Amino acid sequence: MTRDARNAWALAAPALLVLLVGAAGPLLVVALFSVMSQGPYGGVAWPLTLEGWSRILVQRDIFDGTVSINEAHLVIMWRSLWIAAATTVLTLLVGLPTAWFIGTRPPRARTLWLFLVTIPFWTNLLIRTFAIMEVIRNEGLVNTVLMGLGITSEPIQILFTDWATLIGTTYVYLPLMVLPLYAAIDRMDVRLLEAGYDLYASRWGVLRRVILPAIRPGLIAGCVLVFIPALGAYVTPRILGGGTNMMLGNFIELQFGQGRNWPLGAALSMLLLLIVTAALVVLVRATTREERP
Repeated sequence: MTRDARNAWALAAPALLVLLVGAAGPLLVVALFSVMSQGPYGGVAWPLTLEGWSRILVQRDIFDGTVSINEAHLVIMWRSLWIAAATTVLTLLVGLPTAWFIGTRPPRARTLWLFLVTIPFWTNLLIRTFAIMEVIRNEGLVNTVLMGLGITSEPIQILFTDWATLIGTTYVYLPLMVLPLYAAIDRMDVRLLEAGYDLYASRWGVLRRVILPAIRPGLIAGCVLVFIPALGAYVTPRILGGGTNMMLGNFIELQFGQGRNWPLGAALSMLLLLIVTAALVVLVRATTREERP
């Protein structure tokens, strides 16, 4: 190694050590726990086994030992996936017009609007979730308005359902979609819009062929920033879902806590990591393929 290369590695050594100890180390421990046996009183024990991974999809009857598909686990995984995907779509549908509105304001007005978007980050996630609960509960703002307008004669049960969790995650993660989109819109050359209209493109054509390709990096960044935390959300489904409509984050906590099944909890944690990694790989490959001439 040359002297410059040695100096570079020496300068990077502290950061690499922190990543190794703080990130790779715990991840390896969780991976090891996922292939160990369940301890008699919780925790893990030897020998190594894949029972924790198998219990994600199948279950064994405690009386006759028959094996069957674990439908409860599949329901939890399906709920987590569709809520995370729906949250990403909803935040995109709301966040794109919001970011476009902010990006087309005068510079002084943009600062004010960005300030309003970032205000939720000043408040703890738990408080924001309780605020949403007060809005959608049976005696909350939504049902009060609906009954006041005569649309419904009795409160609509929204709280403690999957829809309540979806509303909560959309509200919580909306700023994570708006900010990357605004950054991409702010860097976009507005002369491209004029060129599109000069070539007799419709508004839909300009949006599809000019705006969306120009802001693709912000679009992908926003989807990633929303999908990943929504998939592993814990606080929002715990409060708005009532503890019965669990997602993967709640189910993992249950295995390490009351369930005392650490191998299953570790296997679920690794499965969540694999799902997130697969989603990132798909997005990166799609982006690379579209940008390749």
